[in-house]
Amino acid sequence: MQSPLELPQQQLSKDAVKVWIISELITNMIGFVILAVLLFLDHLYSWKEWIGWILIGFTILSVISTIWSMINPFLLYRSWRYDVSEEFLQLKSGVMVEKHQLVPMTKIQSVATKQGPLLRKYGLCSLSIETMGSSHAIPALPKEVAVALRNQIAHYAKIKEVES
Repeated sequence: MQSPLELPQQQLSKDAVKVWIISELITNMIGFVILAVLLFLDHLYSWKEWIGWILIGFTILSVISTIWSMINPFLLYRSWRYDVSEEFLQLKSGVMVEKHQLVPMTKIQSVATKQGPLLRKYGLCSLSIETMGSSHAIPALPKEVAVALRNQIAHYAKIKEVES
């Protein structure tokens, strides 16, 4: 009889919260600038009254969304876990809907690290794992952890490095 799998225990970097908040702030600021321009144009050109009400509705929804986007990263960080064994990559995430994925090592075709400007600023990397039918990601790991994990998964999955 096979022993049951334990839930994953490895956490993301604490800096993930900062990266997610900054990313959300940038996105929200762009949205608010667009809304402000539209509200200004509505006032300047006296568009139909219903357009103004729709813009006010979008503004209210945007404020609520911005408040949620400042809370969500903390909840996401608390819920995100991963683990790697010779048999499986385990990923567990989700605030409202918890998602627990088991990816067999034999199905993994490629594994890569990614690092955008915000992740680079905090010395973090995202790990991307591809299988035949899906892709998975571990979002914010310290760079050295991400590289070691990438190499470990590649070894377990027996991925050959292509020489160019």
